[in-house]
Amino acid sequence: MTAPKDPERNRITARIGRAAKVGVNVTGAAATRVFTGDQTAAARAFRAALGRSKGPLMKVAQLLATVPDLLPEAYAEEFRKLQAHAPPMGWPFVQRRMRAELGEDWQGKFASFEREAAAAASLGQVHRAAAHDGRALACKLQYPEMASAVESDLGQLKTLLGLFKSMDGSIDSTEAVEEVGARLREELDYARELKHMRLFALMLEGDARIKTPEPIEDLSTRRLLTMTWLDGSGLMSWLEAPQETRNRIAELLLKAWWGPMTQYGVIHGDPHLGNYALTENAERLHLLDFGCVRIFPPRFLDGVVGLYHGLKADDADQIAHAYEVWGFKNLNAELIEALTMWARFIYGPLLDDRVRTIADDVPPSMYGRREAMEVRKRLKNLGPVLVPREFVFMDRAAIGLGAAFLHLRAELNFGAMFAESVEGFSTQALAARQSEALAQVGL
Repeated sequence: MTAPKDPERNRITARIGRAAKVGVNVTGAAATRVFTGDQTAAARAFRAALGRSKGPLMKVAQLLATVPDLLPEAYAEEFRKLQAHAPPMGWPFVQRRMRAELGEDWQGKFASFEREAAAAASLGQVHRAAAHDGRALACKLQYPEMASAVESDLGQLKTLLGLFKSMDGSIDSTEAVEEVGARLREELDYARELKHMRLFALMLEGDARIKTPEPIEDLSTRRLLTMTWLDGSGLMSWLEAPQETRNRIAELLLKAWWGPMTQYGVIHGDPHLGNYALTENAERLHLLDFGCVRIFPPRFLDGVVGLYHGLKADDADQIAHAYEVWGFKNLNAELIEALTMWARFIYGPLLDDRVRTIADDVPPSMYGRREAMEVRKRLKNLGPVLVPREFVFMDRAAIGLGAAFLHLRAELNFGAMFAESVEGFSTQALAARQSEALAQVGL
């Protein structure tokens, strides 16, 4: 039996239309660089172009700006200013989308459904609803033609990063682009996100202080994800809470982010502060979005934990082996030294067995920037250095977590907490846990 034709598949006509719109914006920005030679002015022009383009390319630019060693600093600084929020689609769109996903009688499947979106972002929007059994629901709706927009914008992204490579020459982001593309395509598949949600519930089931929404499978499709609504206040509303409360929030974040990583090789790849909320008195952390999740091969975790032990023991061979495991090529003494400068920054708080902040007197938006600039200087003489694809989201999550700790001004013994999380680490045991968990949720 032939599967029904998908009206919103990755269509060549839609890609061409999107490429024409985005291409004009990006080409104009590139001309600023060519004709003026002013990198700062060109970065501003690119930011303006991406802001006009909206959609996936703007989301990707924001993502790349959170990986400190991937973009020239002038561009990273401008891309961080891009706004993720998009105006929501109106009620006629919502009706069409819901009818296409759940049938003509879709409204009868809910006790109520709010016309106005509760939130809107670059790929879709969320509406509040209520189930017939009284449960509060969140309905995440994908915007039309997103598959075509993603493929078109990824093509533009390759052009953009190719230009950065020719200007800067320190980083080869070829594999990084492939990684970002793979995660973005996954993010369009809400059926997969539903499984991610179940996976995180499984991985975190031992800690009642961390909660995930419950997906409603019979009200979900590839472009509609319905789940229970979790209330709570966003992280930014807790910045003036007592120190003890802020420390507790930071501890919960560490468990939610790095617990699944060290136990299952799974990480939440979008550490946006809006993806987390806390209940009264910050007693419980709610995880709200599971579109961007990275499942690592177990050997990659061997590198993560191996580098930690290598840095702790100052064992040069073990440090170099970790970079080999991660996939860095053409390792020599200079490259290892440059990579280790970055590693000592990332792992620094984890190697320090005392109560401390993540980084004193550093604004959250600048966390890792100074170190990344110094590493780039060194790489210019060695580059372009190919960044292994699996490195991208681990790097991004580590920086995102550190920035959240800076916002909270948390004071914890990060070293003791991390040491506890990797005590008795075994690649084989992780592989077995990961395999079983993925099988349970159908991934």
